[in-house]
Amino acid sequence: MSDWRWDYDPDHAHVTGGLPRFVVAEVERLAGQLTELAATGVDVSDFGSGPRPGGLRHMDAAGGWFYFLVAPRARLLVVVRIIPPFDAA
Repeated sequence: MSDWRWDYDPDHAHVTGGLPRFVVAEVERLAGQLTELAATGVDVSDFGSGPRPGGLRHMDAAGGWFYFLVAPRARLLVVVRIIPPFDAA
C-alpha cells in the first residue's frame, strides 16, 4: 500500500457540494492515479498546468477541470476546487 494519499481541502462537502457525481468520480479517479504514480517516485507536481515548482496546479477532468496542490513532505495530494463542464449544471 502506498504511503501517498489524497484528500479534499477544506472537506468533501465544500469541494464537491452540488456537483454531478460523474465529475466527482472522475476527479477522484485521477487523484487516485496521481497518488499511485507519486508512490512509485514520479514527481506529480509537474502534472497538469500551473506554476513550477509547487503551487496550485489544474488538470482536465470530465469536460471540466480541478485544482490541486502536491505536498511531497506530507506525501499528500490536496484537491481544493472542482470546476464542472458548463453543460453539467
